[in-house]
This record gives sequence, C-alpha cells and structure tokens, in this order.
Amino acid sequence: MGAVKTKRMPRAVREQQMLDAAVETFGRRGYLAASMDEIAELAGVSKPLVYLYLNSKEDLFTACIRREAEALVGAVRAGVDTGLPADRQLWDGLLAFFAHTGRHPHAWSVLHIQARTHGETFAAEAAAMRAEIVAFVTQLIVVAAREAHRDPDLPEREVAGLAEALVGAAESLAAWANTAESVTPRQAAATLMNFAWAGLGNLMTGHPWSPPEP
Repeated sequence: MGAVKTKRMPRAVREQQMLDAAVETFGRRGYLAASMDEIAELAGVSKPLVYLYLNSKEDLFTACIRREAEALVGAVRAGVDTGLPADRQLWDGLLAFFAHTGRHPHAWSVLHIQARTHGETFAAEAAAMRAEIVAFVTQLIVVAAREAHRDPDLPEREVAGLAEALVGAAESLAAWANTAESVTPRQAAATLMNFAWAGLGNLMTGHPWSPPEP
C-alpha cells in the first residue's frame, strides 16, 4: 500500500483525527489486535505521521484513555445542576453517564475493558478517572444526607462504600446497555435509580437495613 496523501491542517486537528481513529480501532478490535497500519488508514494519514505525532502504540493508547476519561467525567459534571435536589442531581448525573457511554461505545470499551486489562500504566489512567467519578458521587450522597436533615457527618467509610457500589453498578449496567440495542440511556438511568435511590433514601432518613443477628 502506498503512502496515504494527507491534506494540510492544524496539528491539533490532525491529532484529534488520529485519536478518533485509534479509539474506534482499540474499542472494536482490542488493544493487542489493533495495528498502527489500521489506525493510520482509518485516520487517512500515513503510519509515519502517526508515530511522529504520538510516538508509539503505547503512547497513542494512553492519549486515548486520557482524552476519553476527561470527556466522560466532563459530561457527567456538565449534566448535573448542583442547585437541584439530591435525587435530581443523581438522576441527571446517571442520565449523562449513560447517554455519553451509549453515544461512544468504543470509548467506553477502551476505558472499561481495554485500559484495565493491558498493563498497570493503562489501568492507573482508568483508575484515576473512576476515582474522580466516585468522589463526585460521594459528594452527592453527602448532599442527600444533609437534605434529609439526618446527621450530615455520615462515616467516611460508609459514604465511600455507597459511592463505590453505585459507580460499580453504573459501569456494569453501561456495559450491558451497550450490547442491548433496545435499552436507552434513560431506561438504564431509571433502572439504577430504582435500584439504588430507595435504599439511599431510607439510609438518609435514618432507616437503614440491618443484617440479622448471628
């Protein structure tokens, strides 16, 4: 195959074009099976140009993870109006999460599957994104506790555990929803709200479920 002819365009635009092609290829084929030749062809550039801009397959994949993590976190934050009640904030955040992962299934595959299974460096990038989302959800739970006029100083471990559980459930549900064409972002968000908010609501008003005595 001959060299791909490329039109002159700003470096930043060309780089985003390469990242778009890389995310699609990594998400569809997996990190190991994806080739730089395929990515270059999909981006409409030469393979040497991809290496010139992004150095190596490892660096390209890292750049993809960072870009898509930033986009996902940004979408969730942008979807939440902090002036609304806590349940509405959680609903809007979940809806934004499922809408974004539904619109960008290859990006979600990169973050949720590929980054976590191909080395500590990539996994650390994905973990940083997840930690930011968990911290954001933790604050929503704290707000809910204050709105319910319950002791706002919930134990840190309890709040952190609830946030971890909620984010984990959202991740699993997003992976499922992306393989079930009939599931809309709104339906996925409603499923998780129905699963989680009733329990959270009871906890916030001082009526947590307690395990039976041994």
